[in-house]
Amino acid sequence: MLMTDMTVSELGRRTGTTADTIRYYQRIGLLPDVARSPAGYRLFTDSDVERLAFIKRAQRFGLQLDQISELLGVRDRGLCPCGHTRELLTGRLEELDEQLESLSRLRADIEHLLQGDSPSEADDAWPCGSGLIEIGARPKGGRK
Repeated sequence: MLMTDMTVSELGRRTGTTADTIRYYQRIGLLPDVARSPAGYRLFTDSDVERLAFIKRAQRFGLQLDQISELLGVRDRGLCPCGHTRELLTGRLEELDEQLESLSRLRADIEHLLQGDSPSEADDAWPCGSGLIEIGARPKGGRK
């Protein structure tokens, strides 16, 4: 069933997007200006549903709105954005690898700290010389 002339709230319901987000996407150019009803309501079509679905998929993969705008611009010129999409996703994959490596190092640091400062079986308190105590220390002159 084709649905045309949807209001912003109807488009939002169909795509799981808030009306404010849809209006924002229009303001920044991700969604084109659309026709308006005699009462001034924005009237969206199925192509807007498809465009918004594309935006949401691209965000799911971690692409930024400016990158998504680039891809939509390529598509709007009638060109295939596949090559550019591949470049952006390759870069995103590299970012994810860096984040995973950083998280892995952080996890190892925390694990090491916990192993070195674990409480004794006879005492449930952390040792006073613990590095964990330093984590929670307030700077001199700080708020109490």
